[in-house]
Amino acid sequence: MDASNYRRVPAGVVAPRDAEDVAAALRICADAGVPVVPRGGGTSIAGQATGVGVVLDLTRHMNALVSLDPDARMAVVQPGLVLDRLRDAARPYGLTFGPDPSTHSRCTLGGMIGNNACGAHSVAWGTTADNVAELAVTAYGGSSYRLGTGWPGAPAGLRELVAQNLAVLRTGMAGGGGFSRRISGYGGLDALLPERGVQVARAFCGSEGTLGVVTEAVVRLVEAPRAPALAVLGYADESAAADAAAGLLRFGPLTVEGMAADLVRGAAGLPRGAAWLFVEMRDEGAARSLVRAADAVDSAVVTDPAGQRALWRIREDAAGTATRMPGGTSRTESGGGSMAWPGWEDCAVPPARLGAYLREFRALLAAHGLRGTPYGHFGEGCVHVRIDFDLASEAGIARFRAFSSDLADLVVSHGGSLSGEHGDGQARAELLPRMYGEEVVRLFGAYKDVWDPAGGMNPDILVRPARLDENLRFAVLPGGGLSDGVGRCVGVAKCRSTDVPGPGVMCPSFRVTGQEQHSTRGRARLLHEMLAGEIVTDGWRSTEVAEALDLCLACKGCRSDCPVGVDMAAYKAEFLHHHWAGRIRPLSHYTLGGLPAWLRLIAALRAAAPANAVARHFRLPGLTPQRTLPPLAREPFTRWWHRAGRDAQPFGRSAGLAPGSPGPAPSGALPVNPRASNADGAGSPGALEERGPERGPARGEAAGRCCGKGRGGEGCRPQGPDRPRVTLWPDTFTEYLSPQTGQAAVRVLQAAGLAVDLPPAGVCCGLTYISTGRLDRARKVLRRTLDAVGDAHVHEPVLVLEPSCAAALRTDLPALLPDDPRAEHLARAVRTFAETLEEYAPHWQPPRLDRPAVGQTHCHQHAVLGDSADRRLRERAGLSGELSGGCCGLAGNFGFEPGHHEVSVACAEEQLLPALRAAPPGAAILADGFSCRTQIAQLSDGGTRAARHLAELLAEGL
Repeated sequence: MDASNYRRVPAGVVAPRDAEDVAAALRICADAGVPVVPRGGGTSIAGQATGVGVVLDLTRHMNALVSLDPDARMAVVQPGLVLDRLRDAARPYGLTFGPDPSTHSRCTLGGMIGNNACGAHSVAWGTTADNVAELAVTAYGGSSYRLGTGWPGAPAGLRELVAQNLAVLRTGMAGGGGFSRRISGYGGLDALLPERGVQVARAFCGSEGTLGVVTEAVVRLVEAPRAPALAVLGYADESAAADAAAGLLRFGPLTVEGMAADLVRGAAGLPRGAAWLFVEMRDEGAARSLVRAADAVDSAVVTDPAGQRALWRIREDAAGTATRMPGGTSRTESGGGSMAWPGWEDCAVPPARLGAYLREFRALLAAHGLRGTPYGHFGEGCVHVRIDFDLASEAGIARFRAFSSDLADLVVSHGGSLSGEHGDGQARAELLPRMYGEEVVRLFGAYKDVWDPAGGMNPDILVRPARLDENLRFAVLPGGGLSDGVGRCVGVAKCRSTDVPGPGVMCPSFRVTGQEQHSTRGRARLLHEMLAGEIVTDGWRSTEVAEALDLCLACKGCRSDCPVGVDMAAYKAEFLHHHWAGRIRPLSHYTLGGLPAWLRLIAALRAAAPANAVARHFRLPGLTPQRTLPPLAREPFTRWWHRAGRDAQPFGRSAGLAPGSPGPAPSGALPVNPRASNADGAGSPGALEERGPERGPARGEAAGRCCGKGRGGEGCRPQGPDRPRVTLWPDTFTEYLSPQTGQAAVRVLQAAGLAVDLPPAGVCCGLTYISTGRLDRARKVLRRTLDAVGDAHVHEPVLVLEPSCAAALRTDLPALLPDDPRAEHLARAVRTFAETLEEYAPHWQPPRLDRPAVGQTHCHQHAVLGDSADRRLRERAGLSGELSGGCCGLAGNFGFEPGHHEVSVACAEEQLLPALRAAPPGAAILADGFSCRTQIAQLSDGGTRAARHLAELLAEGL
């Protein structure tokens, strides 16, 4: 599979190391009559990167930048080189490669040549074919050619074919509209005309692997603008934006991109309007001149690079974002909207016709009962759209076919091209006669036969094509359950990106290993095949799937970073649940997976000290020998809570704070209210009266209270019994391993004027059972938790200090218990530490810390909870700087399991550890996740640097 709707099973995969390997493979395959399909990043949307026979994976070894000549503005590249690696190398010279598809972080130059890729800047710099000078090509059978301008180096018979078909080339190719986005078929064939300079390399571009294999390319570079400015123009609707786009070309824009409001979900920073044009200009002056001339409802000029990146991210993620639609009738994943699919992803019409075309296109969708969200390169008339086809049922496939026929006719009626960027593949090649006519299509066949007389290069694509409704990948999947989740992976391969540094997380194991099976897409495809049962035949017991998922850190990064929200952590948990059903599991599933129960037992026996001694001196079974377990606290958080509350002591060492905890509280701190039993089941003390600093009125009477806004000055106000209440969740990590975090949180919450409660004893989010796939056990634990909590706490915020536990309660709880309404109620009540303060103590001013901060944003916080409130709280406290993206690599039980240590450390070395080494003196090290703090303690500077929860830093500041 690639990023299309199609699936074809190859005979095998070859990863050639050089051009000689490519020639050898093509000779052997030709001798055996086995077809060959060259493949780059696998992001092809029309199905041309799938095929029977042998697939040549050109990304493994043939991925070098051979040379770069900044004076000549030329680069020599191998086909597997990722576009962004070329752009990174050219950037210091003020140069770039002009074509830039939205998949620039993972698409390869060979794939771009195969599809004649364009991207947002083609208005200024053209298509890939416009930027290729020479190509080294090996044909089926092993013959090699060096293509450039002129007939030398071209295959025998090509010159004669052109000479015999001059009239067809001069008149028939106009059937593709005669504009820059004519990508369909062999759309560049007329570049072989003598009056066009016999551009053989240019004509080869866009051949979709059907003629030969590119083994090296000489490409042209262009000057990158020094300070581009982005003009964002708002319009009343999509048609108005489309009508306006062509008129902006006279200003010399670098890009003219369009999208409507139905694609933009929750994005800020856009001017008023229901549709927008993103027009990039070479500098701010040009952008402001364009804005003055444009007839827009509203506008904005963005010069800040970070602001521009934020807006462009909306556009670049559209290939995935557009696949998710609310409601609908097509196959859906639990909790999500209907899915929309490629197939008619990039039709193009002359820009002046775009407005009229979009109006008729919307009407055609409605006539067929379909929905889609157009967007794209409005300046060149190229429209991207994903449509909610039903590609699983016979009726749905029939509608897909009928709509495809009607849309082809509509595009042709506007003088357009069936493909304006991504190629025809299997999705549209069948319909090429409607666009070009039979005479030109016969010429296409003759052109292929000159290059590939045996028909071995990527058969069924472009020439003598397969039907557009054959080989659909959904046909082999059973419906429902995990199939719907796996099926939503559309293969855009953002998980294969290795861009750093950055705020994203996905996919840490792929970033370390570089292996497709360790990417989110690779794992989804393996699960797809497991469910299909044709290739992976041992179902849930599959060793191939188990091996691929073994290095999944369950970081949930894909849940937010994947444009279609694939949640591999949830899929891994379900796989492990079935994989080990009825069998003895790995020992770590019982030790680490059962951590809450073991720690509860140790606490009940008051055996923390001997347990720590055993962990220090003996290797525990089921754990990697490179790790030492973090020590257990001598007193669990809830036991401290019960004792401090019972004794009615202000917070301080006299109240039993653990060493290293915040010191004595300022006058005005209240005793806690233990509305629960302690952790080891010692009975319920009931609800104690809350007393002010002078042991004043009990609950129900007015009590003097410090609002935390100042020391007796302006802004102080009395706080009565109606102050907001917060339930502080004693997660396993805070309870047994880091109680000082809970103690600090209590102090900060009370300083902010909040009353603190605890839920009943024994509550648990089930995280460790979920991550090890013990889902039946997780459901029992969660039901017991809901029974214990009841309705008492879900009507007030439930503050969970540990991000992974908060994420489990917010997402895994309702997913595992969908029929229990209490699960959704509790999930909605969950708040992070910063969210609680922002929502329930909005006027409280935290202490000023005024120092730089470094550290780690927890993966689950990034993916599920969000960190906007944390950023605002840090800013108010004077903590400057950014926390690192990526993953710490420990990931709960992952880093402690045998065989994972090397990957765990490599993940930390990607962003976290370098950020710590570069930290300025005196910087605060922040990590709200216990795993992140443990990884930092064990790997940084010999374990001498300690990270803290934000609650601890604020408590210290008090």
